[in-house]
Amino acid sequence: MAKPMTKSRVIAALAEKVDIPKKQSAAYLEALAQLAHREAKNGFTIPGVGKLVVRNYKARMGRNPQTGEVLAVPARKSLKFVVAKGAKDSALKTDSALDLFSSTYRKLG
Repeated sequence: MAKPMTKSRVIAALAEKVDIPKKQSAAYLEALAQLAHREAKNGFTIPGVGKLVVRNYKARMGRNPQTGEVLAVPARKSLKFVVAKGAKDSALKTDSALDLFSSTYRKLG
């Protein structure tokens, strides 16, 4: 299993892909992160990757599992990242040759 890309590897890959210096690539990545932080409360989308969405949770009644005591859980907000369909499909894509073999095998068997 491959290791996840680190920030420095992302910067290097981006710099190589668009033929710019690593320093400039790092500046673009940092600017994108700052923009996402600033605009997250309104929703922030990176086309083809996903979007940051503020999720509101209503106040509710909860229970302490040790004592069984009923408690009021206050309303809260949470930040959620929703992966774009294209990114999800490409990340979860299986080998097409294997799919072809298994579908053919199912038809014959």
